[in-house]
Amino acid sequence: MFRTILLLTISNTFMTFAWYGNLKDTSMPLWKAILISWLIAFLEYCFMIPANRVGYQSGMNGFQLKITQEVITLVVFSLFAVLYLKEPFQWKYLVSFGLLLGAVYVMFRK
Repeated sequence: MFRTILLLTISNTFMTFAWYGNLKDTSMPLWKAILISWLIAFLEYCFMIPANRVGYQSGMNGFQLKITQEVITLVVFSLFAVLYLKEPFQWKYLVSFGLLLGAVYVMFRK
């Protein structure tokens, strides 16, 4: 499961930059932002597909993989928004994440 989480984290880091990295320089032509994002997204897929395959083969089901991926996405995005986009982190985001972690707990409960 550690390998799956590591691969998902790398994948989501690429995904976050592909989707939101262009927000820092909105003067870039849209076609160029799309092309650069598409190239970055290719790297995302190079980690996401193996992450899902490894996780599935090690006993995680599709629902567990998706919930895990969503939590990782939010953690990576939070760091990205605060450190790269310089956006403030508000208490309501922390409460929302706590509720999502509750969903993870329920998902993995036997």
